[in-house]
Amino acid sequence: MNDNKNMILAVVLSALLLLGWAWLSETYFPTANPPVTRIEDGKQVPLPQPRADPTADTPQAIRDRTQVLRETAGERLPIATPRLSGTINLRGARIDDLILITEREGIARNSPPIRLFSPSGTPDSYFAELGWTGAPQGTALPNATTLWQRRGERLAPGSPVTLWWDNGRGQRFEIALSVDADYMFRAEQRILNRGAGLITARPYSTVSRRGGLRGNEVDGWTVHVGPMGVFDGEADYDSDFSTIAEAPGGRIERASTGGWVGFTDTYWLAAAIPAQASQVTTEFRHVPATDRYQASFVGPPVSAAPGTAAVYTSHLFAGAKEVELLEDYSDALGTPLEQAIDWGWFEWFMKPIFSLLNWLFFQIGNFGVAIICLTFIVRLLLFPIAQKQFASFAKMRVIQPKMKALQERYADDKPRMQQEVMKLYKEEKVNPAAGCLPILLQIPIFYALYKVLLVSVEMRHQPFALWIKDLSAPDPLTPVNLFGFLDFTPPSLLAIGVLPILLGITMWLQFKLNPQMPDPVQRQIFALMPWILMFAMAPFAAGLQLYWVTNNILTIAQQKWLYSRNPEMKEPVAAAAPPPPPPPPGPRKGRMPRAK
Repeated sequence: MNDNKNMILAVVLSALLLLGWAWLSETYFPTANPPVTRIEDGKQVPLPQPRADPTADTPQAIRDRTQVLRETAGERLPIATPRLSGTINLRGARIDDLILITEREGIARNSPPIRLFSPSGTPDSYFAELGWTGAPQGTALPNATTLWQRRGERLAPGSPVTLWWDNGRGQRFEIALSVDADYMFRAEQRILNRGAGLITARPYSTVSRRGGLRGNEVDGWTVHVGPMGVFDGEADYDSDFSTIAEAPGGRIERASTGGWVGFTDTYWLAAAIPAQASQVTTEFRHVPATDRYQASFVGPPVSAAPGTAAVYTSHLFAGAKEVELLEDYSDALGTPLEQAIDWGWFEWFMKPIFSLLNWLFFQIGNFGVAIICLTFIVRLLLFPIAQKQFASFAKMRVIQPKMKALQERYADDKPRMQQEVMKLYKEEKVNPAAGCLPILLQIPIFYALYKVLLVSVEMRHQPFALWIKDLSAPDPLTPVNLFGFLDFTPPSLLAIGVLPILLGITMWLQFKLNPQMPDPVQRQIFALMPWILMFAMAPFAAGLQLYWVTNNILTIAQQKWLYSRNPEMKEPVAAAAPPPPPPPPGPRKGRMPRAK
């Protein structure tokens, strides 16, 4: 009867753990990137990637991007770099057509490159704009409808261009643009005053996008996606699309010395970066009528006396959030652009894990093999501690009969039983908490790898072998639909891939080598734990599952090695002899036995 109760209690607790973990992971821990493949009839086929919804209309006319680009083809200046392709719209001086040619939406050979910027009037409109504001009344400034002239045929590394516009009153406005071989634009905004009076204006730079989160992007507790900036050296991860939309007037303003503002996606960033020595006013704004969000800065006033020029220099980053590249830009510009990657509180620990994993990847050429090598390195560093853990487990196995005897003897006296158990631990020199330390040390490593797989573009779409084409996405091969021969896609909780199954099996084997828990409920829960984790880990990245499976295999091998060197630790000693009965009560104190 007690065994049935224990089993029911263990099943209920396990179900609560599984359901609670599903809620926790959806709320606070995004599991993995969306799958990029599907198994059909035993073969792996690429999945179409999500795009902006053209039916999500607003009062403005939403048109196909190809049509918009065709209509404005005569007003565009080409952009061509090793990593970027696109055009600048001369009307409004907007960089609104930008493609990351070295990044792909999926893993199929014909998968299109990632489009970052798209012109106004398209479903996924997203662009950067430069200009001036704050001039005295009566001063003609360029605006969003101004058609700029150009000097230069295309913008490329080592081939800058200059946009210019004359207001007809003796003032000429220029934007000298240059771009490097990666993702950084440099802009010199000039006012050339050939008129009779002083002219003063404030330069600005804006990043503007239609709508909030896109596709499968999630702004969660572990990864920030959306509006972001660095103000006076401090990164702001608290502002999101909803806080801006709900702010008074749909605006959030703050002053800063230098810094940057923009929008960050999981892998991509568009950021307006002012001159770092200047005092700027930054703003996040939401325009409900067009569902447009803007991140901008307005620089300090610059003045040009007659016959002189005023210049303000800023930068624009538009591209992939590569760790080393962002760090180089941060050093060059003097602002922490690398904080666009939300490493979280444990950045000090996660970045070394990323650096080691990235170095292993470049040395080996396969990210899955790099993860396996990382697991070997971690196990090697933890080897002495793990040996103490296994020795403690072995001693626990040896004293199990004595533990059981104590439990039977003091079954009705729990406090006394705890005292005797602690006394036994002391006599046998067993530390029951010794086995926890390796697990505690593995947790930050495991979480660091989870975060690296989730946020680093370097790991995106990296294959391993066989059916694992993307280690940052879940294992797509599952027996639930007979490996794709049944025409349905199981929900994430049931889509148990091959790697999660191996994880459950290896963890079960690992637990079998450990001594049984003395408490029957704990014993039942630990018996179910491998299979619960098999379901819980199924939606996570295949790279994380690969690390855990490899770690389990190495743990089993290390346990076997320890038992081979110390065979006496493997089997428990013979059952302890039953304790002697307590002595009969003696005569009461203060009372002499009667003489015969």
